[in-house]
Amino acid sequence: MIPVTINGRRYNVDLPEDTPLLWTLRDELGLTGTKFGCGMALCGACTVHVDGQPVRSCITPLVAVANRKVVTIEAIGVERVGQAVQAAWVEMGVPQCGYCQAGQIMAATALLKRSPTPSDADIDDAMSGNICRCGTYVRIRAAIKAAAKGGAR
Repeated sequence: MIPVTINGRRYNVDLPEDTPLLWTLRDELGLTGTKFGCGMALCGACTVHVDGQPVRSCITPLVAVANRKVVTIEAIGVERVGQAVQAAWVEMGVPQCGYCQAGQIMAATALLKRSPTPSDADIDDAMSGNICRCGTYVRIRAAIKAAAKGGAR
């Protein structure tokens, strides 16, 4: 049994230690907001927070999050910064197909938590590993800036 806290709830997961966190979330716990994109940590669709840091759940073994706090897209709106990012995403009409958006929102929220008024370079750096197949990068940047101005702290 591997103890982990996900979205504020404690679980004892009975899976092999090397099971990717992504599959634990989706298949074992039914938290399907976190998406599988590439399986190699290159696209960002599977981004979650572990102890406040964005990580790629597709390559993170379950044992690596033992006794740590994991937050997924399902709970990011509980936090003030997450609420601001989600509201800005809607206001700016960011999603098209929406597949990458959970990972984008998770990365943007982590950015605003550590840098409440990010520069364009900060945004580029934080979001560089998140691929949007629909190319909504201009709207993503605008939404991050809007969330920052809207009190995303």
